[in-house]
Amino acid sequence: MAGSLRKRSRRDINASDSVNANFSENRGLDSESGSVYKDADFSKEGTSAIEPNSDLELYSKEVLKLLIRDNLPPTPNNFSLYFDRLLEGKNESFRKQIMSMLELEESNDAESTILLEQSLKQGFTSIKNILNITASLYKNITFMTKILQKRKAEIDDFTDPYDLKNIITTLENDVSKLNDILKKQNNNLKDHYDKAAKVVKNIENETIFDNKYGVYNKRYLLTKVEQEIVLVKEFKHSSSLIMLELNDKLIKEIKNEKAKILMIRTIARLLLKTSRRSDIVAHYGNGRFSMLLKHTSVQNAKKTSERLVDLVSNSNFFLEENEINLKIAIGITDINPLNSIEEIIVHAMEGIDKSYLDENIDYAVSLNSK
Repeated sequence: MAGSLRKRSRRDINASDSVNANFSENRGLDSESGSVYKDADFSKEGTSAIEPNSDLELYSKEVLKLLIRDNLPPTPNNFSLYFDRLLEGKNESFRKQIMSMLELEESNDAESTILLEQSLKQGFTSIKNILNITASLYKNITFMTKILQKRKAEIDDFTDPYDLKNIITTLENDVSKLNDILKKQNNNLKDHYDKAAKVVKNIENETIFDNKYGVYNKRYLLTKVEQEIVLVKEFKHSSSLIMLELNDKLIKEIKNEKAKILMIRTIARLLLKTSRRSDIVAHYGNGRFSMLLKHTSVQNAKKTSERLVDLVSNSNFFLEENEINLKIAIGITDINPLNSIEEIIVHAMEGIDKSYLDENIDYAVSLNSK
């Protein structure tokens, strides 16, 4: 799902910090693509001493060897395909062991998609019924118009009061019947409308995309942070969360609300453009964004923040004839298994607040003080 939000050139997923201590030193700003990430230069000396030691690492190495043997590029899709196929030939104990590890990363996307499709089908059924009832209402009203014209013609042909009274009584009966039919159809219409509205509400509650800024939304971010807490606790790697916003001083200076929105959207596009495939870029709310940096230490998150600050400040934004220098404030924290999701988010927000205390810095780190 992460890849579907970005239509841009991608960088390979970085190895974790513990794999290569010098890796982060080789990452710089790619002048051609504008990315704050750049592929590391893995030398033989830097990788030969690193040997897999867990069952999952050994198995992954085996999968990679098969890809190379079959002369296939080790892309994520090819690796995933070979990973699953090779696993079928392993013994049951090994399969269970690997699958238990993979379950930690499962997000139940397929199940969510099925539930979403079922809700959509229910919604389409309700809308179809609404249209059918509306068509029937139109037909009944048209039919009643013809009846009124007929009764009017009958009244013109009779002068006897008794005959006129009969025609009026008949007309009253026609109107009463139509009224009963319209009441019933109105109740059915309301019932189907309520069902369709409920489906729309449920879908809104399950969405993972922020249409305004073209990134993931808060709900998806919190889900991924929760998953990452479990993964960090299990596999002991480092991950970080950064939260950023348009500098509040700049927000106060700009009075044009549309210009503020355009600035924030510019920042969102830069975040998408510069993030790795494994990163989660999301709109947390009120123009504040988050990036979940998987397998990234706080130290490397600081370097990423520096590059983001430089990239944003070097981006041109024009308001009428005036060029405005964009400026952001960033808070950094780690994904600590000892913290709850709320505590991690609060730490990142505290980092933003700390960055405002010194005009010479654009980012600050806030960690668990326990």
